[in-house]
Amino acid sequence: MSAWVYVLQCRDGSFYTGWTNDLEKRVRTHQTGRGGKYTRSRLPVKLAKAWKKKNRKEAMSAEVLFKQLTRKEKIAKLRGLEKRRTSARVRSRAGYVTR
Repeated sequence: MSAWVYVLQCRDGSFYTGWTNDLEKRVRTHQTGRGGKYTRSRLPVKLAKAWKKKNRKEAMSAEVLFKQLTRKEKIAKLRGLEKRRTSARVRSRAGYVTR
C-alpha cells in the first residue's frame, strides 16, 4: 500500500510535515483544524508539496529526514532546487555525518 509524505505551509509561513495513506483526507482534516495541535493554531494551511512513497515505512523515514533539514534546505527541496548528494547524509546532534 502506498503512502504520502506531505508538507503544509501554515498562515505564519512555517512548515508542517507528516505522512498519511490518504493525502486528500488528511489535508482536509488539517484545514478544518482537526489535523494536529501545531496546525490548529496556524490556520489556514495549504499543501506545499507531497511525495508518493512505496509504503508506510518509506514515508515515515522520508518524513524524519525532511524534518531534519534547515529551513533553507526545506525551501529548496519544495522548489525542486535541492542539490543531489552523492552519499547518504544523516543529521546527528553534532551536525551532518556522512555514511
